[in-house]
Amino acid sequence: MAFLALFGAAGFRAAPGALMVPLHHEFGWSTSIMSLAVGINLLLFGLVAPFAAALMDRFGMRKVISSALLLVACGAGGSTLMTASWHLLVFWGLLIGTGTGAMALVLAATVANRWFITRRGLVMGVLTAGSATGQLVILPPVAVMAETWGWRPASLLIGAAALAVIPMVLLFMRDYPEESGALPYGADPETHKAPPRATGGAFSRALEGLRFAVRQRAFWALAIAFAICGATTNGLIGIHFIPSAHDHGMPATTAAGLLAAVGVFDIAGTVASGWLTDKFDPRKLLVAYYAFRGVSLVLLPGLLAETVHPSIVLFVVIYGLDWVATVPPTAVLCRRVFKSAEPSSSAGSSPRTR
Repeated sequence: MAFLALFGAAGFRAAPGALMVPLHHEFGWSTSIMSLAVGINLLLFGLVAPFAAALMDRFGMRKVISSALLLVACGAGGSTLMTASWHLLVFWGLLIGTGTGAMALVLAATVANRWFITRRGLVMGVLTAGSATGQLVILPPVAVMAETWGWRPASLLIGAAALAVIPMVLLFMRDYPEESGALPYGADPETHKAPPRATGGAFSRALEGLRFAVRQRAFWALAIAFAICGATTNGLIGIHFIPSAHDHGMPATTAAGLLAAVGVFDIAGTVASGWLTDKFDPRKLLVAYYAFRGVSLVLLPGLLAETVHPSIVLFVVIYGLDWVATVPPTAVLCRRVFKSAEPSSSAGSSPRTR
């Protein structure tokens, strides 16, 4: 169920990229105002995550994920009633950004930590690959619908898909292994003790955790790196690849197919990254991933053309393998760094926090 929720979250977040050109044609809205809506979406995607994690600890994953899917459905369905550009900021930015931010990576990390003792890197890779699968499955139909029947039916499809997942989450998702009479994978039955459940105010605990984290050097290093990751995937390629390719004369449906192909290779790349994270230093993996990504982006402007040619296909393969391969090593580094640091410690007191 976590895979399915992640699948949907990525598809919902990738869909605006296929709708920007139709919206521009109908309303004349500039790319800058649509990019602002996407920027709000991305900002909330990050800001909501720590609070969503605290709410999951307090009220359970099912309630939080169901509420998040409902927000996405409201954002996608409500966008069909837009008449002014500021409506875009509300539906695309506020509602869909908050909804997808409450799922995505925080859900993958929560599931990996609760249900697995060993193979957490691999599990993070598999769950994160769900985001690639969502992009792969949802984006091409949305692009075809937007071009054939208009962007409103495409938006309604996104909303309907979000609503369809809610009953499955409520029926089948479990918060802890004990609820299914099982132990976390890799746990020793003789020594394993279930961790204490969270109590108290979710928001106060989230703020306390953030106050502690911002005093650690490692937090800022990981946060800045991961901000670059998000900006170069969802913010740059995920949203603007289709409009940019369209500006070069490529049909939007063809560009959407290329972007979906990125998702195909990301499935392999992210799962492989999880496997590598369990075996190698995650810091070295991140250096390699960001280096490949930087080179690919430098070359991209010269690769866009009216038709698909071998060089753009090579870009799709390389960028796809590297799309969110950064997630498993980043998650493992966070766990190592902050597991070793005590909240009562002063900033920098632990060598692992540097």
